[in-house]
Amino acid sequence: MSYIFHPDRFYRMPTHFGPSLGPRQGIDNRRYANLESSKDLTIQATFEANACQLEKLLPPGFSLRESHTLCLTFGYGKGVEWLAGRGYNTFGISCPVTYNGQRDTVHGELLLVLWENMADPIITGREDLGFSKVYCELPEPQFIDNRVICRASWDGCEFANLNLTGLREVPAKDLPKSIPSDGKLHYRYFPKPSAPGKADIEYVTLTPASWPNIQIEKSLVAASADAYFRHSTWEELPTLVHIVNSLSELTLGNCISAILVKSHGGKDLSDQRILE
Repeated sequence: MSYIFHPDRFYRMPTHFGPSLGPRQGIDNRRYANLESSKDLTIQATFEANACQLEKLLPPGFSLRESHTLCLTFGYGKGVEWLAGRGYNTFGISCPVTYNGQRDTVHGELLLVLWENMADPIITGREDLGFSKVYCELPEPQFIDNRVICRASWDGCEFANLNLTGLREVPAKDLPKSIPSDGKLHYRYFPKPSAPGKADIEYVTLTPASWPNIQIEKSLVAASADAYFRHSTWEELPTLVHIVNSLSELTLGNCISAILVKSHGGKDLSDQRILE
């Protein structure tokens, strides 16, 4: 007799061993409170960007909204509950957009790509939620006086970095205000086997903007920031070169804001929803 799927449990491949484990489901169907964990360091900078260049990166149903910017966010997390206290690092690229579906109109930020340095959050985020996640190496940030450097590489080839200078501590209330947002938008696409150009599934998901458990411990603003994507070869980045080189061709203007935030608390993203 073959196994059956329980309607109240989450599954992903391989399904043969029972319900899967991850951020939204632990041993014995455990849920994680995410009140004190994880301990997060977020380093982020937003730059003016060329609207025509950004429009070429938008999936169907999306349009740019003011302001025309590109946001680079490096995250360094430790003490993650669902990883039994381990941590992982992230590097995401997003831009402000509006999604106009058949029923939903949502104003948020489209996550163009999110690099992570661990397979487990990549798999759970891609399959469960529809995040555009891929792998790269993300070493800890380098602090030099009031400056910090974040780097991303693959197999030793550094393809991106973000440099914040003139960091100074400010109260959390004095951090730069973000434009109003309903949350982070994702274009969930899974290819159909042996059918080039055809999708098994294809739709938009939303990570709502509310993060009620986050507590800011320390906040800093930077006087300036600069970002760099290295135009690379296929031999250097055989599976990422199309992503990195597309980003390297974007014309970035002035830095609008640049911040560093230490915080704790989060959510398991079980509020993720499909847009129609």
